[in-house]
Amino acid sequence: MAHQRFRKYNTKDIYAGDAPDYDLATAVRAGNRIWLRGQTGLDFDGNFIGAGDPAAQAENAMYCIDILLREAGGSLDDIVKTTIYLIERDHRRPVYNVVAKWLKGVFPCQTGLIVAGLATEEMLVEIDVEAVVQDDD
Repeated sequence: MAHQRFRKYNTKDIYAGDAPDYDLATAVRAGNRIWLRGQTGLDFDGNFIGAGDPAAQAENAMYCIDILLREAGGSLDDIVKTTIYLIERDHRRPVYNVVAKWLKGVFPCQTGLIVAGLATEEMLVEIDVEAVVQDDD
């Protein structure tokens, strides 16, 4: 079975200026595994949600994660690993509170990192997700 690629895009279409001509997918499903592009305050229409507000950006990211997983045949319950990138340690509590609300009862593994910056200046948080679709057994 070939890998399924969802919401294909080229970085030149998203990032202004000197973006590389780079073909990517927002989600990839291989067998029962799903990987998502890191989600931020950027919505599916290219609008930025929550400028200056890490909780609002996390809310948008989790909303997009939910949609992407469903499009790929999974759900939030299938998440096995999250990686959360923050540019400020003080953003940890508001961001984690949002993620905790969306993933209540899921119990994924999680890594949190403080980084020097993300793809654009207004991005304060990025959430990366891996999922394994559960068997119907």
